[in-house]
Amino acid sequence: MSRLTHLHAPDGVAPATAYTHVVTGTGRLVAVSGQLALDERGELVGAGDAAAQARQVFENLRRCLAAAGADFDDVIKLTYFVTDVAHMPAVRAARDAYLDPARLPAASAVQVAALMGPEFLMEIEALAVVPEEAATGA
Repeated sequence: MSRLTHLHAPDGVAPATAYTHVVTGTGRLVAVSGQLALDERGELVGAGDAAAQARQVFENLRRCLAAAGADFDDVIKLTYFVTDVAHMPAVRAARDAYLDPARLPAASAVQVAALMGPEFLMEIEALAVVPEEAATGA
């Protein structure tokens, strides 16, 4: 049983379709900085290709979470920064390959004028809560 609680439609709030309005949990907080579509050598993956960039970003998030003893089941919030909201279907497709669509985290999506370079189409950051027993090795 998950120690996270997903509140999809709090009283008086319209149900969400691509995220959960509120996610609560107990444990150790893990904050993952915004990830870009860079491979382990720091080279861009998917120039001009939102789907390829989204897949690389989610793989980078997976690796960062794992380094902290977490996985996507522990994610309570994702923040998407995209240079064009037209990239969101590609982002959602990549997300759904890593996360259970029935238990999506809280989320915010922001269209920005630019990221760290014109070649980057998106940056995604994550917050997770890891159970204390996982954090201490118990």
